[in-house]
Amino acid sequence: MTIADDPYAASIPWRVTGLLAAREELTSADVHVARRLGAIGGEDDERVLLAAALAVQALRGGSVCVVLDDVADAPAGWSEAVRLSPLVSDGPGGPADRPLRWVDGRVYLDRYWRDEQTVRSAMHDRISRAADADPVALATAVDRLYPSPFDLAQREAVRTAATSHLTVLTGGPGTGKTTAVARLVAALQAATGSRLRVALAAPTGKAAARLQESVNAEIAQLGAADVGAVGSLRATTVHRLLGWRPGTTTRFRHDRLRRLPHDVVIVDESSMVSLSLMARLVEALRPTARLVLVGDPDQLASVEAGAVLGDLVAALPRGVVRLTHAYRYGPALAELAEAIRLGDADSALRVLRSGDEHLSLVEPADERLTPRDVAGLRDDVETSGQALVDAARVGDSAAALTALGTHRLLLAHREGPFGVAHWAATAETWIGSGSGPWPLGRPLLVTENDRASGLYNGDTGVVVSDGLDGVVVAFGEPDAPRLVRPYRLPAVQPVHAMTVHRGQGSQFARVTLLLPPVGSPLLSRELLYTAVTRAREHVRVIGTDDAIRTAVETPVRRASGLREPR
Repeated sequence: MTIADDPYAASIPWRVTGLLAAREELTSADVHVARRLGAIGGEDDERVLLAAALAVQALRGGSVCVVLDDVADAPAGWSEAVRLSPLVSDGPGGPADRPLRWVDGRVYLDRYWRDEQTVRSAMHDRISRAADADPVALATAVDRLYPSPFDLAQREAVRTAATSHLTVLTGGPGTGKTTAVARLVAALQAATGSRLRVALAAPTGKAAARLQESVNAEIAQLGAADVGAVGSLRATTVHRLLGWRPGTTTRFRHDRLRRLPHDVVIVDESSMVSLSLMARLVEALRPTARLVLVGDPDQLASVEAGAVLGDLVAALPRGVVRLTHAYRYGPALAELAEAIRLGDADSALRVLRSGDEHLSLVEPADERLTPRDVAGLRDDVETSGQALVDAARVGDSAAALTALGTHRLLLAHREGPFGVAHWAATAETWIGSGSGPWPLGRPLLVTENDRASGLYNGDTGVVVSDGLDGVVVAFGEPDAPRLVRPYRLPAVQPVHAMTVHRGQGSQFARVTLLLPPVGSPLLSRELLYTAVTRAREHVRVIGTDDAIRTAVETPVRRASGLREPR
């Protein structure tokens, strides 16, 4: 709905005039915060209030600041007015008691500038200090864990983690990052000659559970000496690692005064970690601890402000190791992912149109999708849905969870004709909804964290028969299903379709991505890359030539000073 449709919508600024009224991108919340700051600080210059409102608006878009020179139709004398305002600290050395800060043409809410400085200082300090490691023991461990001379990047990652207090391990999905983590821990134990206290963490409970399972499975394949030295590792969310503090969601039990006890902290899916959370983590680390950030900077960043992993990859002079060989999928999918990552729309479309059995491209004539456009999608939905129902009826949890991973429909939006709500309902009509509140074979998505049940936001499961005229919901992996009674579930919803953001960190045999029209603000290179790299075997993209080109050629730009020189 636009302003013309409903000029009285709650998000529309009310009784606003002047510069603030001229900016359609501002919501009532942005304007209210700016005006309130002005009232508290005695500032009525509309140019300053506009900068404050745009700084708030930038946070909603994922940026941590607003770059004044990038704002169209800027008022005259804007920078000078902002720098002289009693609301603004001018430069890094400005007063510490003001809500806004101006630094090199960027305007921040002061809290986010401080978080950025915390991360910047911590990372550069860590990269500048060498960590102790026995060079002979390290070389022996590297040769033992990676005997092939062709594993150059993996060997470099191990050496970097052993000799530095900061390692950034990047690479696309399926490039062996988890394998590298397991062997990295084994090498560190050998190179330091001591039993290290290792923490594994991830931004979400789902990602933490997958990290723990994958790392321990890889450790189990190592030699007996390494298995004995490393033992079994546990993973948790970053929030739980830092420790909950009653009455606050932004401060934690472990901080700069109560440091984490660990010698090594490894954070997977680091692209999903916001600036504020990263600042709290680095504050809580002991100076001698090794920090290993693992992730793919080309994927979608955190839903909160900041793109820390991408900024660090671009800014750090060393300590960054990229794995490039994809083991998860074949050459066609790898070529498509690389073309998208590089912003090469012509190559991406060429690969999609190549006729390779692992790729499908459906190009609708216009924005109105016909039954023919979605025929392949419907076949996949019906096939996977029937497999879910068949396994659920006989109580075969392993088969049901396997079927759950065979196909997933991904979308950019939650609502609207190209949104999850519409297409999830459509998929359910294709499959047919069973009777009762818990139909057998219904796939479910957990939408909140629940420590009591051990289920976390993003976990997926399927309703199966318990063999006694009742039902349970199976979660986890097919070789180790976890069965939960419906009454013990946190909030859940059917998951015949999900947003690309929700699918981040997951993988499926087949993926269908339904792109919105060109006018969608969510079309981006990171969205397309994240979606196609969820697939192991086959990707189907439903979208026009223009939509695909727009996505490939539109990288997300999050304003930040973290990439800038110190």
